[in-house]
Amino acid sequence: MLKNASLHQNNSWKQIAMNMLLAAVSLFINGFGIYLTIQANIGASPWDVLHIGMSKSLGILYGTASIIVSLSILAIDISLREPIGIAMFIDSIVVGKSVDFFNRINLVPKCTSPVLGVAVMLLGLTIAAYTQYTYMTASLGCGPRDTLLVALSKRIKKVPIGGLSIALLTTVTFIGWLLGGPVGIGTLISAFATGPIMQVAFKSVKFNAAEVHHQRIDESFKTVFTHSHAA
Repeated sequence: MLKNASLHQNNSWKQIAMNMLLAAVSLFINGFGIYLTIQANIGASPWDVLHIGMSKSLGILYGTASIIVSLSILAIDISLREPIGIAMFIDSIVVGKSVDFFNRINLVPKCTSPVLGVAVMLLGLTIAAYTQYTYMTASLGCGPRDTLLVALSKRIKKVPIGGLSIALLTTVTFIGWLLGGPVGIGTLISAFATGPIMQVAFKSVKFNAAEVHHQRIDESFKTVFTHSHAA
């Protein structure tokens, strides 16, 4: 079993603040990875099919659509009484607006070749995997979508989590496609390659996500309140 090379503690308000910054920076770069998968122009990832479809049909920015979806899922996570961390709120906002930023400055043009598109898609997924690692080491919560999948697996025990993931991604992709989101070979690459790429990335840095104890938001507030008064 891999041992985590770098886990961050959250025993004081300074540590929590630093880890919030780590999470925010990681998620901003994660947004760049997602931006690359979109610019690959061979079909977006399942969740981005939905975000882009909403963006087109509602006339809003990608980031705004992403935030709406993320906060909606976060509300479901809370209603299902799943553990919520501060970084989940950071995730809900930073990633989408990061993509908007890179779209605005037009850092990378859309690919015109499918071969180049596949390469850019895989690069984006790799960047996203490594930034997922640094984000998770902050120990302040996982993403709203991952938390939802775990919540569903707890309640629908007869279906393996892999089957639930496929069903969820298929539903999201279908809704996004109906709204005008781009579906293509990149959608399949993202759906089936994200997990293996993340596994390789985590293994390369000797990181075991299962060993991370994510601090709940109430624990974070209690730590900040206790240490600020003690000071």
